[in-house]
Amino acid sequence: MLTYELEKNKYYSLYSHIREDILRGRIKSGEKLPSKRSLAQNLGVSVITVQTAYDQLLAEGYIVSKERSGYFVADVNVDFYGEKTVEPVIVGGQQRYAVDFVKGSAPAELFPFNYWAKLMRAVLSDCGEHLLERVPASGDGELKAAIAGYLYRVRGISADPRYIVIGAGAEQLYGVIVQLLGRDKVYAVENPGYKNIAEAYRLNGAKVVCVNVHSDGVNPDDWTADILHISPSHHFPTGAVTPASSRVALINKARTCGGYIIEDDYDSEFRLFGRPLQTMYGVSPDRVIYVNTFSKTLAPSMRMGYMVLPPALYQEYNRLFGRNASVVPLFEQKTLARMISDGAFERHINRLKNYYRGVRGILLDKLSKLSCPYEVTETGSGLHFTVRFPEAESDDKIKSAAMRAGINLRCLSDYLLEDREGCSLTAVINYSGVTTEQARALDLTDIK
Repeated sequence: MLTYELEKNKYYSLYSHIREDILRGRIKSGEKLPSKRSLAQNLGVSVITVQTAYDQLLAEGYIVSKERSGYFVADVNVDFYGEKTVEPVIVGGQQRYAVDFVKGSAPAELFPFNYWAKLMRAVLSDCGEHLLERVPASGDGELKAAIAGYLYRVRGISADPRYIVIGAGAEQLYGVIVQLLGRDKVYAVENPGYKNIAEAYRLNGAKVVCVNVHSDGVNPDDWTADILHISPSHHFPTGAVTPASSRVALINKARTCGGYIIEDDYDSEFRLFGRPLQTMYGVSPDRVIYVNTFSKTLAPSMRMGYMVLPPALYQEYNRLFGRNASVVPLFEQKTLARMISDGAFERHINRLKNYYRGVRGILLDKLSKLSCPYEVTETGSGLHFTVRFPEAESDDKIKSAAMRAGINLRCLSDYLLEDREGCSLTAVINYSGVTTEQARALDLTDIK
């Protein structure tokens, strides 16, 4: 059992000790780490502390997770220890890298603080005591109407504001969906994929299975569950875009089997070239639940998301939740409603798109100077692309080489929910949190 004397910042201290032992060879490649619970008990800390330390080690490629088996030390080349490395800077207990391709939040300087503050003052002045009133479960009518107008202008969706439900982020809405559709249903999620989606369904008592994502999205023949959670406009992390033929086939299958499709449109606004793709909800509002959030477009701390329900499901929603109150503060709902209604939200999106086009261009130019073979898969949608290094030894070696350059990144294999072939030697370049300055300063000369 691992035994360490932890400092005040317990999670980072534990992470540092384990990382040091791995690099020094005290913990060997392939060795299994203690379970989170047993290590927490041994060290006298919370399970959350151990989980956070393990998550950081996992993100940096020092350990790997095997479903139902636990955590194991990755194949880390300890020979490089002691060479010149770029260590992440610790600021306020958090790591800062030269470039972080894992962090998914937009740089703080891109948020329109002054305009948001102006709107908040106006809402306080205009609404006054009304802001203290109870809000219907599905959200404030003003925000729902604003979102409906925005969806029609930008996404081509004719949505009745009544059928829009405001929630405290996507994961809270997933829980609502499980209660609407039933815990006895089987929910299919994309593999590889964002692991929090599957976890959110499981935490709400649903059975979850995986369906593999290919270069053209999910194969309709592979979907055998009751419910399919899909990101057709731009899948994370593969970047796949589901073609129209597959979308229609999936919708027809949902109608035939009486199932539903949950369309996760999380970064559709960031189609950097051309207009956003047509939504599946726009084709079949009776069988598709449309879900989106403001975490990418505004900030992760803006815990607001929304879904557009088929009319039949909205009746069930009212039956289950009609007597409840909205979980999102009215003050924030009113402020966002005004930002959307006066066009400021769309102007903000356009500024972000211009900014990210610049970051993307710099990164692709930097990659073009690499001395090793590489293959970029990029569709011009969303804020990430993938880079395959066909001659790399392993995913761990890719991440270790990046770490030595001060770069934090993950590979496709880190997002696997179930083992499958075709996801190795491929880095995920998520540049949504990268500034122009960081992209320009990026040094890839030592990556081979």
